[in-house]
Amino acid sequence: MRLEHNIIKMHLLKAVMWFMVAMPIIVLFFQDHGLSLMQVMQLQATYSFTVALFELPSGYIADKFGRKRTIIFSTIFSFIGYIIFSFYQGFNFFLIAEILVGIGGSLMSGADSAILYDTLLERGEETKYTKVEGKNYAIGNFSESIAAILGGFLAIQSIYLPIYIQTGILFLSIPISMTLVEPSINHNNKIFSLNNVILTIKSAIFNNNILKWLIIYSAFMGVATLSIAWFLQPFFKEIYIPLAYFGILWAGFNFSAGVTSFNSHKISNRYIILYLALLMVLSFILLAYNFNYFGLFFVLIIYLLRGLVTPILKNRINQNTCSINRATILSVRSFIIRISFAIVAPFLGYIADAYSLSTAFLILAGIIGFFLFLSSYHIYKTDKKHNFVL
Repeated sequence: MRLEHNIIKMHLLKAVMWFMVAMPIIVLFFQDHGLSLMQVMQLQATYSFTVALFELPSGYIADKFGRKRTIIFSTIFSFIGYIIFSFYQGFNFFLIAEILVGIGGSLMSGADSAILYDTLLERGEETKYTKVEGKNYAIGNFSESIAAILGGFLAIQSIYLPIYIQTGILFLSIPISMTLVEPSINHNNKIFSLNNVILTIKSAIFNNNILKWLIIYSAFMGVATLSIAWFLQPFFKEIYIPLAYFGILWAGFNFSAGVTSFNSHKISNRYIILYLALLMVLSFILLAYNFNYFGLFFVLIIYLLRGLVTPILKNRINQNTCSINRATILSVRSFIIRISFAIVAPFLGYIADAYSLSTAFLILAGIIGFFLFLSSYHIYKTDKKHNFVL
């Protein structure tokens, strides 16, 4: 097995794991089992909290014991979680499933980007990372788009059918992960210790100014994109979109994110961080006041931004990180994203149930706006000081 095949295998793994036929109807699946929107958001908060809880240990595991092993265990945990979704019912069982899928997500997060970057680094092609990561993210979005169309039509037959098929698809990710090759650049892990992990985390959050604000910015962009993903199906219901079109719309939005992600490496602008923040906040405000078909346009803008944000920010973080603790730093990023969403999501779910989804979007715009503009200011100041241009 050759190292250069890692890129293709990671693209294939992304395609399989993001072929989520269940996603366009998962909220409806939970509601069909009697769960309220607040309970649905509690499940997602549990997932995010689990990812957050295991993020830092998973980054340490990936850096210490290898990205490949970590990714293999990620696929196994995700598969077991969906087995529970398929064959058990009720909030408590779904809670257990979310925890298992969350552990799987945390093990994948950081390890996937780290193995991509170090594969390129070992081949002397690290300057291609934004393009490769953008392509990888685009493949995931394209895969999710195709799956969404299929999932929407499957749901017309049975709301349970997409869940069963999703479980079978996730099984395929296990043998793919087993064929990956560990980059030798990460084999120098005798000097890597738990104490180094603690020092790395402290450095990222407290000492390294640019990393700190990039991570905070990532966190609230993550809160924005995760929130729209979980509120999209209730939004469709409120504007009376037929179930048959859920999958098609979901596919269209994710395809649009894939297009911008695929082309994210072409963007070179000192002010891009501020522009993305401004457009994201404005889109949520306008969406809150347009609960009709025109509101779909603002959802589209949010998904276009989602495609740009991830590869651009991951590249910036990678540029400020070294290989020995790359997965740990990326896990710190994901930890902050997930813990932020875990705190905000149940509150937004309560607001949506008690008041309206429109009110929840306005409050979300206020929350993300404060942190995005604050972090944008500090990132811009640091970039200007060091004369950095994306």
